[in-house]
Amino acid sequence: MKEQEIKKTVRERYGKLARLGGSCYAPQAQSCCGGTDLAKTLSKSAGYTDEDLNAAPEGANLGLGCGNPVALASLKEGEVVVDLGSGAGFDCFLASRIVGEKGKVIGVDMTAEMLEKARENAAKGGYKNVEFRLGEIENLPVANSFADIIISNCVINLSPDKKRVFSEAYRVLKPGGRLMVSDIVLLEELPQAVQKSVSAYIGCVAGALLKERYLETIKSAGFSEVKVIGETSFGEQVLEAEPALKAIANSESIPESDMTKAGKAVRSIKVSAIKRRK
Repeated sequence: MKEQEIKKTVRERYGKLARLGGSCYAPQAQSCCGGTDLAKTLSKSAGYTDEDLNAAPEGANLGLGCGNPVALASLKEGEVVVDLGSGAGFDCFLASRIVGEKGKVIGVDMTAEMLEKARENAAKGGYKNVEFRLGEIENLPVANSFADIIISNCVINLSPDKKRVFSEAYRVLKPGGRLMVSDIVLLEELPQAVQKSVSAYIGCVAGALLKERYLETIKSAGFSEVKVIGETSFGEQVLEAEPALKAIANSESIPESDMTKAGKAVRSIKVSAIKRRK
């Protein structure tokens, strides 16, 4: 798919998820099925605690993440956090509790419906130190050297220009600032049928890079101390837990063997990196 087609498709699907709720693995007809319970189940498997799930406003957690970057970010009071692809605001709200009134959290998302939902959640929860901005993660609406830390949760894999995303993250961070992302990568190339699948792309699979290439892309943007601090076999467990993925395979005539192979290739990783001090 071409870059603009990818963005249009992703924007439309995530706009629907914002309106109806549900996980990024469910096909459109099932996107509201399972709702809150499914989101909680997926989030717990990604590393969130009951305390995390109960702390954010109802409707902020859509179960779209593949990790818990806030738990690994070592946030401090007074810091400025930018969340790439902030969705309904779940990670932003968790971060806001830690950075406190002296800190600030900015969520950036390209989907207007997600932005509206996030702002409603912020108002509902009375969050004064959280702001949501409409924008693409390849062109962040944030000033140079503004943030202490950038987080992202299962979003960068959806971008058709990941190098640009990490370059923008580097620009926005202060010298010495930190990057902490949870994302999807591959241990081997996907079958062609899965690579060409729109649903698989939106489901955080077809757009993923090979693990080593992903890490090299971060380094090429200027980051140092690039480390994988956690890795799980995300694909296989989701394939077993989500019948919707089999529905994708059926609807797009993808052999189930290809979906199984894709599941074995997919990993959820947690990566940290530092912007060098000058």
